[in-house]
Amino acid sequence: MVSSRLCFNTIRREFLKCFADNSIHRASASTCSERLPGPRLEDSDGEKGVMHSGRGHLPSNRQRTMSLLRVLVLCFLTDVSLGYKQGENVMVYVNKVGPYHNPQETYHFYTLPVCRPDKVDQLREAIEELYYFEFVLDDIPIWGFVGYIEESGFLPHSHKVGLWTHLDFNIEYNGDSVIFANVSVKDVKPVPLEDGAGVALSGIGVGGGSLTVIHTYSVHWFESSLPHARRAERLRDYSFFPKTLEIHWLSIINSLVLVVLLLGFVIIILMRVLKNDFARYNVEEEVGCDDLDQGDNGWKIIHTDVFRFPPYKSLLCAVLGVGAQFLTLATGIIIMALLGMFNIHHHGAINSAAIVLYALTSCVSGYISCSFYTQINGRRWVWNIILTSSLFSAPLFLTWSVVNSIHWWSGSTQALPATTVLLLLGAWVLVGFPLTVIGGIVGKNRAGGFQAPCRTRNIARQIPPQPWYKHTAVHMGIGGFLPFSAISVELYYIFATVWGREHYTLYGILLCVFAILLSVGACISVALTYFLLSGEDYRWWWRSILSTGSTGLFIFVYSVFYYRNRSSMSGLVQSTEFFGYSLLTALVFSLMLGSVSFWASLGFIRYIYRSLKMD
Repeated sequence: MVSSRLCFNTIRREFLKCFADNSIHRASASTCSERLPGPRLEDSDGEKGVMHSGRGHLPSNRQRTMSLLRVLVLCFLTDVSLGYKQGENVMVYVNKVGPYHNPQETYHFYTLPVCRPDKVDQLREAIEELYYFEFVLDDIPIWGFVGYIEESGFLPHSHKVGLWTHLDFNIEYNGDSVIFANVSVKDVKPVPLEDGAGVALSGIGVGGGSLTVIHTYSVHWFESSLPHARRAERLRDYSFFPKTLEIHWLSIINSLVLVVLLLGFVIIILMRVLKNDFARYNVEEEVGCDDLDQGDNGWKIIHTDVFRFPPYKSLLCAVLGVGAQFLTLATGIIIMALLGMFNIHHHGAINSAAIVLYALTSCVSGYISCSFYTQINGRRWVWNIILTSSLFSAPLFLTWSVVNSIHWWSGSTQALPATTVLLLLGAWVLVGFPLTVIGGIVGKNRAGGFQAPCRTRNIARQIPPQPWYKHTAVHMGIGGFLPFSAISVELYYIFATVWGREHYTLYGILLCVFAILLSVGACISVALTYFLLSGEDYRWWWRSILSTGSTGLFIFVYSVFYYRNRSSMSGLVQSTEFFGYSLLTALVFSLMLGSVSFWASLGFIRYIYRSLKMD
């Protein structure tokens, strides 16, 4: 359909030009600029262009430079509607291709062997993995599938693979502005890609492993009443990728019920038990503590050992510091999302914000770690700062190095260039580590003495044998499973957003679930610490961290389940990236919840021993 006021005469077919180009362009959009011969758009409903597979002319360096300049100008003018003049070219740039179910695995468009007859099997494999392409027309992304696959029958089984060699471009416009564009293959028959050689398919010669096809396109114009300022609404309504996630009340109700039950358990049952303990322990003032030690048992008689400092003090303080840092970072990210600071269609915005906040919040980890380390009589505070700074950054760098190397080896566009690597390394060296040192120095100088309501004896009390249900592994199973169950339903939506194509917009619910997770972790830690002390075991320091910090193990196990049963991911690139970053995610949750559970247990212990009457 052609408007009486405007007629776009030609489309600049950059995406068709370089099918024969064997080079790989390291850019987010193709910089090919040579115009292929073909008929111009007439005043009709559609136009058809033709390109024969074969060797084309490579663009010169000058042409590529000028095209790159045009791309940069378009980037700067993204939000400026200049409109088109009569007969002006409408540029179409190619961007990337990748498997539909592996959104983190993308490649340059010209890595597809569309015009490379010796690699037909590689093209078949790409189609079988549902490779899609992305073009850009007037800053509007255009998506479509590279080929067609059909499975039918059981005996005999039919497996058909076809290549789309014709694309229908549907462009909506209003006045002199492009509003929306997409491609369609609704009325197009795919070219079959059969195994073997020496056969002829619909006039397409296949022999000796070679394949010759003809690529064509059509353009259809449709007038739209939507103004240019609101064209983002049209793109948002397009459904090539899944829609944004809806409110999932099952997850909210499940989490709220669990929190209510846990809070009721801690507040009602545990407090009633403590009330009985206080009534039994707080006897007349003339009764001495030694007499109580002789005639009773329970958490009262270990008051001289419960505040005995644990082994590996530096590592414990580093865990607390980094856990506090991630608590600050996660809260900041969620609040920024609630304020609408992130575009849901740009996943990289949250990643960039997380990197910046991680560097800026390094002072939190240094302050908390070194301050508590000084309180518990730690002496090697320099080593403590180094350990705190590298506790997460070292595993992160190792995991990222492996994943990025595999991306680079496979030719994926997700491989970061050397300049970006140096920039991230410089951010940690110049910002992250110095802030950790500054925070550590401030924390060391401002740290007071450790506040313990009871004196600690020089000789440790012997710990009696404990029943099996009070062992560390059992506590880790209980303390990790309950917080995990509070977020298990929500985890699916988060994984589907991070590793899939859904867009998560329910940040208010995410904040509630995050608060629920921390509350459940604190409640479970207090309950398990009480049971531990009741058995006259005063080794609660590390136990409180491990019990609830084991939630990270359950999250990693869930990630394995998600990979096998809830996703269609496959291949070395995606598997390495998924499991590598899933391990880092599990580590982050372990550090956060371990820190929360420790401070909750410490506050609980100080409360119960401060409430006792001891001389």
